Amino acid sequence: MKIKHTLCGLALAAALVLPASAAETLSINGQDLWEQARARMVGDTTYVSLRTVAGLLAPGAQVVWEDGVARVQGAGVALSARPGDQWLTVNDRALYIPDGVQLEDGVTSVPVRALATALGGQVDWDRDAGVTLTSGSGRPAAAPYTEEELYWMSRIISAESQGEPLLGKLAVGTVVLNRVASDEFPDTIYDVIFDRKWGVQFAPVAIGTVYNEPTEESVLAAKMVLEGARAAGDSLYFIAPDLTDNHWTMEHQTYVTTIGCHWFYK
Repeated sequence: MKIKHTLCGLALAAALVLPASAAETLSINGQDLWEQARARMVGDTTYVSLRTVAGLLAPGAQVVWEDGVARVQGAGVALSARPGDQWLTVNDRALYIPDGVQLEDGVTSVPVRALATALGGQVDWDRDAGVTLTSGSGRPAAAPYTEEELYWMSRIISAESQGEPLLGKLAVGTVVLNRVASDEFPDTIYDVIFDRKWGVQFAPVAIGTVYNEPTEESVLAAKMVLEGARAAGDSLYFIAPDLTDNHWTMEHQTYVTTIGCHWFYK
């Protein structure tokens, strides 16, 4: 059976995306706290005050501001969110936030679902009732991937996309996981990376750079893509046309998008 990393479930989602007609209502443990939580829509995503909502989800934790970073610290939880970053970290996990951690009028805000995932809560949505947030353990669950998956994902991302933007790193990871989910390729991250059915699939395997220590951002990108972050859609291939004379992919596959120096195909 194929191992599929998808966006299903709370643990793999980074933001709560709502249709434009959704009521601007936020109920936390049965109490309407839209205004108290400083809730607001950023595009189709509900953002909330990290300090207010973290205090409700993890009441025993301390919320502090240190060196430009908002932190939630308590028993079993160490969360960090820096305004401008496209992620937040909690314990050994990293959750992708496409529109970034935001700072407005002195309030650090993040997507409600990302914060719920980080602090063991649950988010539901109803067209009439709006967002319903229920507190839980106050701490994150274990990461939904193995150390081996992280080890190899971070190394292939680093070897293939050093110098690329974060989105480009996520796109490389997306291609790997799309292959894992495809019947045309092997069933695990390791086997996809080292697949030799039609020759070496990734240049870093041939030249050995896949074994190099990954960059810090590549490790973050690996964690985020293993949590469910995606880029480049259902791409199964990528190529840097300016860096190779082999343009088979461009000639035989369907173009999806370009990110940085990589062109992605399916």
